[in-house]
Amino acid sequence: MVPVRGSLVSTLAAVLLLSPLTPSPEAGAMAPAGQRSAVEVSASPPVSGAAQDWTPPLSTRGRWIVDADGDRFRLRSGNWHGASGTWNGSGDPADDANHHAGENSGRIPLGLDRASIAEIIAGFREIGINSVRLPFSNEMIHDSRPVTDDAVAANPSLRGRTPLQVYDAVVGELTAAGLAVILNNHTNTTRWCCGVDGNERWNASRSTEAWENDWLFMARRYKDNQRVVGADLYNEVRRTVWDDPNWGLGDDHDWFAASQRVGDRILTEADRDLLIIVEGINWTGIPVDGFAHERPTLEPARRLSHTLVDSGKLVYSAHFYDYTGPHHTGATGTGETSDPRYRDLSPTELIAVLNRQAFFVTAEQDRHFTAPVWISEFGVGGRDETGAKQRAWFENFVDHLIRTDADFAYWPLVGWHEDRKGNGWALLHWDAEGNRMGPYDGDDWRASAWTRLIEAGGRSGPVAPVADWSMLSPDHGDFVQSRRMRALPDWDSGARKAVCPDGQRLLGLSHTGNRGLCSDVAAGALWDPAGGHEVVVDERYVTPGRDWASGYTKLQCPDGRFLIGYSVRGSAVSAALCATAPAGRLGTSGRTVWFDRGDSRGSATKGGDFAYGHYKGQCADDEYAAGVAYTGRVGSSRTPDALYCRKLS
Repeated sequence: MVPVRGSLVSTLAAVLLLSPLTPSPEAGAMAPAGQRSAVEVSASPPVSGAAQDWTPPLSTRGRWIVDADGDRFRLRSGNWHGASGTWNGSGDPADDANHHAGENSGRIPLGLDRASIAEIIAGFREIGINSVRLPFSNEMIHDSRPVTDDAVAANPSLRGRTPLQVYDAVVGELTAAGLAVILNNHTNTTRWCCGVDGNERWNASRSTEAWENDWLFMARRYKDNQRVVGADLYNEVRRTVWDDPNWGLGDDHDWFAASQRVGDRILTEADRDLLIIVEGINWTGIPVDGFAHERPTLEPARRLSHTLVDSGKLVYSAHFYDYTGPHHTGATGTGETSDPRYRDLSPTELIAVLNRQAFFVTAEQDRHFTAPVWISEFGVGGRDETGAKQRAWFENFVDHLIRTDADFAYWPLVGWHEDRKGNGWALLHWDAEGNRMGPYDGDDWRASAWTRLIEAGGRSGPVAPVADWSMLSPDHGDFVQSRRMRALPDWDSGARKAVCPDGQRLLGLSHTGNRGLCSDVAAGALWDPAGGHEVVVDERYVTPGRDWASGYTKLQCPDGRFLIGYSVRGSAVSAALCATAPAGRLGTSGRTVWFDRGDSRGSATKGGDFAYGHYKGQCADDEYAAGVAYTGRVGSSRTPDALYCRKLS
């Protein structure tokens, strides 16, 4: 640690080191569980569904995840943790006492010392899940030390294997049982997450390049297993002692840029079938009263959202636990602020906060940020949790998952017990002799809520294709989201370039800020597979007598072509990129949409605010953009002033 003047940094370090910035059971919830009750709860195991009755790969349609047949696939998931590490970071890693809640996973998914993989998976099927979030660490990928015999005592065929080889076996058994698997890069190092522990960012303990390479390795490793359906890019991005992560600043701490880049690389270089899952930011600021601090979650996506090279592959995710809050780390004692925890909120307040922080992404349709939201972690203590607020929060949260028809993953699925006592957060527990207890043994208060959640109705069956809306954000460099253009030479060297994903056309631009909006609304894919593209840098295609922006420089596509991209130098327009449409698809009558002095987007335009705080212009849903105008007169920065919008045929 670099010495500095004053006590603030020392205070902050102490606070952060003691503050559980991640959801993990707090001390009260980890107390020994009570004896088994003789009173049966009014719940029973969910009707066992055929987890294999779906067709991979998965993709998205608006706010829904669908399978290859176009049927809604709701992620009813749980987390099988352990491979990302359970060691607390101090003391002998071989001593169970130095692991979270005394549960030593042995660097592999928890419980393989106590039950066979087949038995554990049978438990998953019994409680009704259809998918598993399977955490791993970057260290695990490269760990060549064989696991101990004790760690796989109930699975002797795994003796002598490395942690990655055991992970392989678990993935294979899960998918063979028909369950979907989401790979989750949980930590850099193989230790318990998540405080100030070297795992705060994707590049906290290794370079961004190494992190990206690890993801390409993992995506390629399971490419031939179609039931490995998703890449959950990183868990709970949060503050280090000194620095915050951010969403869009373009530096080495920019989670938006890092996740955007690695997501595109996975799809283009490793496995184009995977869902790319981006979690919001878990924590920024100094967790001390009087200093700014918050849990941003997905709120930044409203102003700056991801656009992948393949539409229909983005899923956003968020985590919620009762003892954290929108401005509360979850700490108790030292490091605890006076902010309310989620469990302190009334049901009405809780719903408002949840919607603001995450659920708006699915609730608001036809926006650039519209996508499925997967609540990839939530949970609560079980048999020994007697707190009225904790229990009420869980019931209210489950109600909101049902109300919003959300995808979800409970944390965790697997735990240890001795004499029905231990860390009670898991849904399934095994003791050292291999005896299992589950939520339907009659003494787990969560059983009825869990059954209600698993058996909730919600959307099912076919989901019709919807229009995609995508933001272009060449804020700090190229933002070329077209596979076709990525495969071609640089079409405007030295400029920052932005191109819509293949199948979409440019519909909107901002006057300043360089943002754009793309969609396939009303027309579907317009780019003729046999047609080419043209870079326009002058007015050669402006028809004499049809000057649609007199006195302004106009970059106009030739007839039969439409705008799919643009380039800028600084904030100035550099070139327009036009693609060829099939004959007869594009009309020639047009209108000028000015947006140099205010928004001009029509009264019923979709897509959302794609350039917050800037003037924007947008063509109508039944139009295409055929040109952009700007001026270089004194006082102007050659930023876009007008769009030429023509009717589709």
